Amino acid sequence: MVLVGTALWFVGLILFGIRDWADGSWDIQFWTCVAGTGLGIIGYGVFRWQRSAARRGARGAWQGLSGLDS
Repeated sequence: MVLVGTALWFVGLILFGIRDWADGSWDIQFWTCVAGTGLGIIGYGVFRWQRSAARRGARGAWQGLSGLDS
């Protein structure tokens, strides 16, 4: 789900970026998509980090992550 949301923010970034580049002014929609894409990338990184910690059995890692209980 994180990847889908990040991809949608990125699509918006591209579409608003093309529109704003043609106009020569950068509107709030473009910068909102930049922030959404950046936060999605950071969020995915945290997700991967926690998932790898849970797989190796690190203390304090999230327990019960989907597919990791076996």
